[in-house]
Amino acid sequence: MNIKEEIIKLKKELDVTIVAHFYQKDEVFEMGDIVGDSLELAKKSMEAPTENIIFCGVGFMGQSVKVLAPQKRVLMPKIACCAMAKMIDVDYYNMNLKILNDAGIANDDILPITYINSSAEVKAEVGKMGGYVCTSSNAYKIINKGLESGKKIFFVPDRCLGQNFAKQIGLKSAVVGIDDIEDVKNADIICFNGFCSVHQLFTPEDVDFYREKYPDILVAVHPECDPSVVEKADFVGSTSQLIKYITEEIPIDQKVVVGTEFNMVNRLREKNTFVLSSTKPECPTMNETTLEDLHNTLLSIKNKTYENEITISEDVAKYAKIALNRMFEV
Repeated sequence: MNIKEEIIKLKKELDVTIVAHFYQKDEVFEMGDIVGDSLELAKKSMEAPTENIIFCGVGFMGQSVKVLAPQKRVLMPKIACCAMAKMIDVDYYNMNLKILNDAGIANDDILPITYINSSAEVKAEVGKMGGYVCTSSNAYKIINKGLESGKKIFFVPDRCLGQNFAKQIGLKSAVVGIDDIEDVKNADIICFNGFCSVHQLFTPEDVDFYREKYPDILVAVHPECDPSVVEKADFVGSTSQLIKYITEEIPIDQKVVVGTEFNMVNRLREKNTFVLSSTKPECPTMNETTLEDLHNTLLSIKNKTYENEITISEDVAKYAKIALNRMFEV
C-alpha cells in the first residue's frame, strides 16, 4: 500500500477532516476534504462534523480555525509560518503605534485593521483597539466601514493591500518607515511595512512582456501585488475571485496571465493560462507540507499523541475572535 492509499485508509478510520489551501502542492491538495482560501477554509472547518481538523496550510490559518471553533482539535502536518505574517508581531505592532503617537497621532484616533495573514496575537491586539480583521476579498468593504469611525486606518501587515485599496477608494496612503512622517500624518490609511514574498516577484516589466508577446492577453493579479503591477492589470482579485474570473467569466480560448502563486495557477485551466513571472512563484512555506507530514499527523490522531496541535491562550483567543467577528458582522 502506498502513502496515498494509507492516508485514504486512515481518513476513513478516524474522526477527521483534512483541509487544504489552494497553494498547497498538488499531491497534498488532492487529499483535502475541504479546499479553498484562508477564510473560506476557517468557516468550513467550523461547520465540519468531525472533532479533528488537519489543516494543510500555514500557521495563522490553523490559528483562525482554533479561534473560531475552540471545541475542535486542530492539527497541522507542518506549522509553516507565512512570511508576511512573520513580519509583524505584538512588539512590532506596538513599535509602529509608538511612532504614530510620537508624530502626534493618538491611539484614540487610530482604527487598526489586520489582514487575516497575521498571528492570533496580532489579531487580539487589533481586537482590543476596536479594530477588524479583513481578507483580500472583503478589504474594500471593511476599510470603508472602518472609515465611518472618522479615525485614521492603521493597516497591517501588507502595505500593498493597504495601498491598493486606498487608491481604489481615492484616499491617501503612506507606509511607516518608508514615507516621510508628514506624509504618514496626512494619510487616511497608514500601512505597516510588510509584504508577500511571492506577490513581490511580479513586476510591471512582466506585464509589459506578456502584452507585447500576446497583444490580446488579459492580466489578472492578486491585490498583494505591488501597486505598480496592479495599475497595469485588467482584473484584480482575491484567490477565490481570481479562480471564478478565470474559470467562469472568460472563455477558454482567451489567453490570461495570472499574478499569484504557481500551484494554484497551474491547476486553473489546461490551456491559455500563464504565470506572470520568469521564475516559478511558489510559496516556500505553503510548499513545506508533504504527504509524509500528513500521514504522520493522521497516525498521531490514531495513536492519540496529537502532533502539532494548535493551542491558543484564552485571552488571545477572546480578543482575536472579537476582531474576526467584527469582520463577519460587516
